[in-house]
Order: sequence, then structure tokens, then C-alpha cells
Amino acid sequence: MSNSAILDDLYATILSRKGGDPESSHTARLFHRGRAKIAQKLGEEAVETVIEAIADNREKLASESADLLYHLLVLWADAGVQPGDVYAILSARQGISGIDEKKNRKPA
Repeated sequence: MSNSAILDDLYATILSRKGGDPESSHTARLFHRGRAKIAQKLGEEAVETVIEAIADNREKLASESADLLYHLLVLWADAGVQPGDVYAILSARQGISGIDEKKNRKPA
């Protein structure tokens, strides 16, 4: 199974938990708590990922990265962003220098 298929499958599972019982599903509980809580959890996982990277703990870095990706996908699902939306942006950026790409971005 390709890496994108794994993320797509996880995203589909996350979507299936939307509106589910928050007492029986962690994902349903996150949706029930709302986007601010989902974003907070994503931030917490990002910090934990950074800590393990700085500590040079490869195993824990991989584990925290998985948690980070999961919470990012929950946030996407809550906001209506699909993995394909992000894949398309990444694909369009391939072969373009990061410096050039940033120079060409339109101001928000």
C-alpha cells in the first residue's frame, strides 16, 4: 500500500467517525469538542514531535509524527480539506525552489 493510500484510508476512517459517539471513539470526541480543541491537540502533537527530534530519539519521533499526522487529518476533515487538495498543492510545487515558491505566493 502506498503512503498516500495509508493517509487516504486513515482520512476515510476519520470521516466515518464524524457524528459518532464521543464516549466510544477518540476521533468522535475530538469532532464533538470542536475545531479549537482539534487545533490545540495538533499543536500539542507538533511540540511533542519537535521535542523528540531535538532529543534525537528516532523511535519516539516516528511515533509522535504518526500522532501529528492523525491530528492534522482530523483538522482537515473538520475543515472540509481533503488529502487530494493538499496533494495537488504539493504536486504543483514539485520542481520549484522553496525560495522561489515563497516569493511567488500571493499575500494572504
